[in-house]
Order: sequence, then C-alpha cells, then structure tokens
Amino acid sequence: MQSPEKLIDLYRQKGMRITPQRRLIFEILSGDGSHPTVDELYQSVRSHMPEVSRSTVYNTVNELVALGELEIVENTREGGTRYDPETSPHHHMYCRSCQKLIDLLHDDEPLTLAPENVSGFKVERIQVTFYGICPDCQ
Repeated sequence: MQSPEKLIDLYRQKGMRITPQRRLIFEILSGDGSHPTVDELYQSVRSHMPEVSRSTVYNTVNELVALGELEIVENTREGGTRYDPETSPHHHMYCRSCQKLIDLLHDDEPLTLAPENVSGFKVERIQVTFYGICPDCQ
C-alpha cells in the first residue's frame, strides 16, 4: 500500500473526498503488518475517533481493494476476511493456534505452474499460505 500522502493524492485524482476518517484509516493501515479484519480495523479507528461508523471503515476498505492498495488474504476464515497492505507478490505463514498471519517476502523465483497442469485456466493471481504453529505457540 502506498503512503497515506500518496493515497490522499490518488483519492483526489479519482475525485474522491478526503475525510478525516479516511485519512486515519490510511494512517492505521500503512503501519499495520497484522493483516487486520475490517472489525479489527474498525476498533482501532474507533480508539482514535469514537464517532466513526462501521460502514465508513467497510466502504474505505472496499475502495482500497478496488484501487489495488489492499489485498484480500484468502483461506484464513477464522475471525473474518483479512486484508494485507503489502500488495507486492508474496506468500504468508499462518499460525493455526493464535491466527497470526505474517508476510513471507522473498527474492526467489515466483511460484508457477506448467501449462499442462493448469487445465486451461488463465492464472491471474497466486497466493500461497503455509499453515502451522508459530514459535510463540509451540
């Protein structure tokens, strides 16, 4: 995800209003590596701005996903859909005990499938999540 300042510029270019609530959501997400659910983000925003509505947070998250500034993290249904501000290609480690989700940023070759293994599918996106128990929970 881009910096809050760049997101503000992007929203302005798209003709979208910059509200104090959106600005706060940008700031919270830009420093958050926890892959929050919308409810977790809402609670964090409310701790700074108690009058914010849940729909404002949901709408802003959906806008950021549509703009490509947030990624939905698949296959971690426990606790709700999680969102990742790191939009560069990467994988995840997920702890089945505490539900911690961490980014695996790497310089390796990206995971690919041989054409004979895709059954005619056009691969649009790859997201791999490794499941296990983190060191804190072992």
